[in-house]
Amino acid sequence: QVQLVESGGGLVQPGDSLRVACTASGRTLNGYATAWFRQAPGKEREFVAAYSRTGGYTYYGDSVKGRFTLSRDNGKSTVFLQMNSLKPEDTAVYFCAAGRGVITSSIRSANQYDYWGQGTQVTVSS
Repeated sequence: QVQLVESGGGLVQPGDSLRVACTASGRTLNGYATAWFRQAPGKEREFVAAYSRTGGYTYYGDSVKGRFTLSRDNGKSTVFLQMNSLKPEDTAVYFCAAGRGVITSSIRSANQYDYWGQGTQVTVSS
């Protein structure tokens, strides 16, 4: 069992930066693909970014590529999502997810992940 807790959301202005974190309690995320998804009101859950199971590869959604960056702590129990040049359309609840059996071709599919956090709200507004 993996318990994930997101933190770091908040209200920022367009163009600002924000870093959100996903922490696994009681274990590391080694061997798990770890991803960020987001969901805005009335919209489907959208893939944002992910680490492969080995942690050696990163993947980004087209709408955030070049603006968002994944990183992780040395103990590999926390994954960060650095969000720069934020836009109003980035407003959503951001969810962290982890899965041991996620393969590369399905890394953008929410239904491949076994464990989810409760989400953290990010609001971009002037």
